[in-house]
Amino acid sequence: MTIDPDDDAADPKFVTALARGLDLLSSFRKNEVELSNHTFVERTGLPKATVTRLTYTLCKLGYLVQSAPGGLYRLGPGVLRLGFGALASTDMKDRAEVELRDLCAGGNPNVAAAIAERHDLSAVYLVTHRAPSAILTAFYLGAQVPLFSTSIGRALLMGMPEQDSEALLKRACDRARSDEERAGFVHGLARARADFAAYGFCTSFSEWRKEINGIAAPIVPVEGDRIFALNVGGVAFLNSAEELMETRAERLLRAARTLSLRPTDHD
Repeated sequence: MTIDPDDDAADPKFVTALARGLDLLSSFRKNEVELSNHTFVERTGLPKATVTRLTYTLCKLGYLVQSAPGGLYRLGPGVLRLGFGALASTDMKDRAEVELRDLCAGGNPNVAAAIAERHDLSAVYLVTHRAPSAILTAFYLGAQVPLFSTSIGRALLMGMPEQDSEALLKRACDRARSDEERAGFVHGLARARADFAAYGFCTSFSEWRKEINGIAAPIVPVEGDRIFALNVGGVAFLNSAEELMETRAERLLRAARTLSLRPTDHD
């Protein structure tokens, strides 16, 4: 859909800026991963200056991701949050399904695994794997979990440059509603760094929710600039910390290396 300015002017309830932003996101067609500002202009009929402002805003909000300054745009995790299906923007889903299935293989039907990408101060699940009968919470497509208290959120923090994780910590602390919440954010980042230095992955054992245990590792594809994370876990009384560390940790690290397209001897 493209916007007719004349129709907009006749409807005082119509928010033109919002409609233009959605029109821009709707420019992606089947099997298209990246679009340029020029293509947005052609498909929406909007002026170049307007498109530039819209793409800048949508990138700031996480609904678009720009490959490099002046580069092409692809759909971001914020779109998935609204239910538009951001999976079309990445090949991670196809590459991840086998790894997730192997990571969950074994005698425990109540373990699940997922791939997530950061959106603001949350990790958004892009791909998930679980048994149909699994007793689980939060392991579903599009679910959002906090960065600083979950294993997958902490792994995302460890996949980015230190200055970026520090900037996110500051943002979280600025939004904190109490000193206790602020201290929790600081502890979460410190715990992530300690775990990552010791194990190469992050943990969260009943820290986000008492009933949830998980371990997670960052995925940083060598061919791109996006950061993902991979986790495995589930309900705590069916997935103890000891069991996850003993039976899933090596598989987690191996899967993360594979999805990063890194050789197995690269740390």
